[in-house]
Amino acid sequence: MRKLSEIMVRSGLQTYREIIHVALFSIVSSLVLFPVLLFLPVPLALLLLVLLYVPLAAGALYACHRILQGEKGSVRTMLKGTLAHYGSSLVFGLVCALFVLILVSSWWYYGSRSGMMSLALAVFQTYFVALFFISQTYTLSLVVQERLGIFSAMGRSVKLFVARPMYTIGACFQMLCFAVLLGVTVVGFACLYMGMIGFFANMVTANVLRKDEEESRSGSRADESTAVSGDLHLAGRES
Repeated sequence: MRKLSEIMVRSGLQTYREIIHVALFSIVSSLVLFPVLLFLPVPLALLLLVLLYVPLAAGALYACHRILQGEKGSVRTMLKGTLAHYGSSLVFGLVCALFVLILVSSWWYYGSRSGMMSLALAVFQTYFVALFFISQTYTLSLVVQERLGIFSAMGRSVKLFVARPMYTIGACFQMLCFAVLLGVTVVGFACLYMGMIGFFANMVTANVLRKDEEESRSGSRADESTAVSGDLHLAGRES
């Protein structure tokens, strides 16, 4: 399993090589993102982000995955992935929106109350929501790469997080850093973010899946050798 720093370097090189595709995927998704955030009220903006932006993000992941597999990528490929994974990404977006609402309502309710207990409950809810989002780092990539249903992908993502907590936290932190750094210049976020994350998230997920499969194979070989040893021992006793 490669280190996260190596994955960052590889994704950076891939972003440089595919800078045209990175820009196209990012701009197409931003055409939905910025008008929604700038001109619509918060409830409607959140709804349209779930209906449009999250599926477009899944489409960008799909197109980047195809490029990493040696195929040609294009905006058409991105839109094809958006339509193919629309249902899964829509459900995922709704679940994420629910957790955002939990966080906002917790601070709205407990933040208006005085006392350390209210503050502690609000902080606990924040930790709970943050833990959920970190545990879902791999979900959309698993939907794209493994063709899993959304609930299977969410469950698999949680298992990968439990198996590799520091790796997952580091990957999620890097995605957040990309968003903050590029968000300082709105143009940079609009032209680069989604394409960069498309390559980075796919590489991170493929890396952890490769390690998981290697451990599964080594475990199977160990079980087989144990079984063979047991059979030989039993045969020796019988003779």
